[in-house]
Amino acid sequence: MSPRLYVVVGCAGSGKSTVAEAIARTRRAAYLDKDAVADEFTTALLRAVGTDPHGREDNAYYQQVVMDVEYATLLRVASGVLGVGLDVVLDAPFGRYLSQPDFLERTAWEHDWPNDLAVVVVRVTAAERLVRERITARGLDRDAWKLAHWDRFWASAQAVECRWRGARQVLIDNGDRPVDPVVIERTLADAMARPLSLPAAAARADADRDRAAGVPDVGGAP
Repeated sequence: MSPRLYVVVGCAGSGKSTVAEAIARTRRAAYLDKDAVADEFTTALLRAVGTDPHGREDNAYYQQVVMDVEYATLLRVASGVLGVGLDVVLDAPFGRYLSQPDFLERTAWEHDWPNDLAVVVVRVTAAERLVRERITARGLDRDAWKLAHWDRFWASAQAVECRWRGARQVLIDNGDRPVDPVVIERTLADAMARPLSLPAAAARADADRDRAAGVPDVGGAP
């Protein structure tokens, strides 16, 4: 069986890490958390240029330079794991990248993902009250801006929509009660039963690569 990629997204405090870890345990998949992968070098880079090492939303250098490096690193590590045939669970917001319809296609091309790789985007949500309580309780320095500008943060989080082509999408409400792994597994199984997977995206990437190399397009739309 070809490996699968589960991309677990959601705003800070939604509980996406809880869901991502549950998927990884159930599926016996490699669990890759963006913060665990990138936080050390992110902090070092921000400190090296003289900005707040904990700044994220309010840090121009992070937004313009470091964030792309974080996600490029995360995806490179994930690609290595997929390359040896293991399922991968990615735990990261993917924020501004979710609005890019061709994101998966470009990533598949760049990292030479298997043509039959199936991608499932798991969006985790929770009520505003719970999200705020969780962010406050964890007490991370990088959350200071979110709490100080709550209305702006929450509106931005709610406006996020995944427009990726070539991915199945599911929604999990991570509310007051702990998420039942059985429910998560059933939700994923239902998603995999849908007739959509990455081959179409890979085919598009292959076509783009052929055009870039000067190979004529035969039998396609004009």
